[in-house]
Amino acid sequence: MEQKNQQKNTASRPPIVVVMGHIDHGKSTLLDYIRKTNIVDSETGGITQTISAYEVVHKDEAGLEKKITFLDTPGHEAFSKMRERGALIADIAILVVSAEDGVKPQTIEAWKTIAESKIPCIVAINKIDKPGANIEKTKIELAENEIYLENYGGQIPVAEISAKVGTGVDNLLSLILILAEVENFTGNASSEASGFVIEVNLDSRRGILGTLVLKDGTLKKGMTVAVEDTTCSTRIMENFKGEVIGEATFSSPIRIVGFDKMPRVGAEFISFDKKSDAEKFAKNWKLEKSKDAAKKSSDSAEADKKILPIILKADVAGSLEAIAKEIAKIKSESAEFRIVASGVGPITESDIKGISGGSDALVIGFNVKTDRSAHEVAEQRGITITNFDIIYKLAEWLVTEMEDKRPKVETSETVGRAKIIRAFSRTKERQIVGGKVMEGELKLNSVVKIMRRDFEIGRGKIVNLEKSKAKVSSVEEGAEFGMMVESKIEIVQGDVIESFTIVKK
Repeated sequence: MEQKNQQKNTASRPPIVVVMGHIDHGKSTLLDYIRKTNIVDSETGGITQTISAYEVVHKDEAGLEKKITFLDTPGHEAFSKMRERGALIADIAILVVSAEDGVKPQTIEAWKTIAESKIPCIVAINKIDKPGANIEKTKIELAENEIYLENYGGQIPVAEISAKVGTGVDNLLSLILILAEVENFTGNASSEASGFVIEVNLDSRRGILGTLVLKDGTLKKGMTVAVEDTTCSTRIMENFKGEVIGEATFSSPIRIVGFDKMPRVGAEFISFDKKSDAEKFAKNWKLEKSKDAAKKSSDSAEADKKILPIILKADVAGSLEAIAKEIAKIKSESAEFRIVASGVGPITESDIKGISGGSDALVIGFNVKTDRSAHEVAEQRGITITNFDIIYKLAEWLVTEMEDKRPKVETSETVGRAKIIRAFSRTKERQIVGGKVMEGELKLNSVVKIMRRDFEIGRGKIVNLEKSKAKVSSVEEGAEFGMMVESKIEIVQGDVIESFTIVKK
């Protein structure tokens, strides 16, 4: 009977669409045109650096209004995790490719994410209004990279558009609805809501806000949402426009207010009628996570590496995740960066006070401000706070910091070798010898190794150097010489003198 009721409540649900592609091929401009708002101007360098969800309405072939939910994923390479998450959450992917620039490395990367997630795809060839646009060439480039469009060896639908002026955008939306009908996406309105966390923000007045996309069920006011080990009541629930709502169903993007701690972006959420059930779920999840962490820590202890701690604050949780990925790329045999504290919001006094003395900690802010009290404490303790608003600049800076702060290993590099042909007079700690330089050069006042049968037996210093009975400052390869060496070791015929330098690597 229950199964029949579930089938009865199963209905077609609006498609959730992810827009992907190269950094400047017009993804944000396309969404801007579709939803008649502007996000490009508010982004640094015109790069979308957060993920959001929007709902639009479009008429299908029968003239009926149908909803489509769009996820806007960033194009920057560092945000590939967010793109991957978007592809998992989405039902349909749109791969935006510029008719002017053609296929770029990020186009291929986005396509791989789409292909791995096995979700249906539409290719949108954008910027067809540009003077340098070449649609045919772009289609051939796509085929060369194994992205096979309809009539080009494959079955991927294609829309030729100009996101700037709107040409072909209606056709693209119609293609989405046709594809959604073919795929038959469904949801059960009677089941408890489940879906994914899209974004997390910290509001100084309202607390922790989470943006969610429902994949199934209905979320009502008064229920409790659990995301891993954190919970939130749906007492305050808003749609994507910021309007307060009492209920939301599948495919809807919503925002809820009042999480007890930061939920992980990309994590799945489930809903409960009773708060106690949600809290029980969160507690059990935390216990399981602790067990896994203990096992990992015993399995993979890192030894002999200097840890360079990072305190990281960012504007949104998605940025934290992306920066963590950049940090993980920076490798060194003798040191590693470790994020010891991170969060969304401004850099505060407590962030600085939590740093132990002499720890070499780096305090980084990304698109956030620093409280005045934090500045004062940092100055008192000699701690530098560094702020960024472009992620690749942050990455470049971190590479330099790693080079400066990692432990340097001293290595000895040979700069000259000479064989001793004759040993002359010797006083208590000085000896005159003659020899020939076999490689490199010997220099006056340099410290040398005294080698006998390939073993170092001691060290000395060249205090006098002569060539053809004339005093010189250096003797080059192939030349014979006489020298006075200051050393406690007696040098004999057949010994080798090695001049060296200490290099830090």
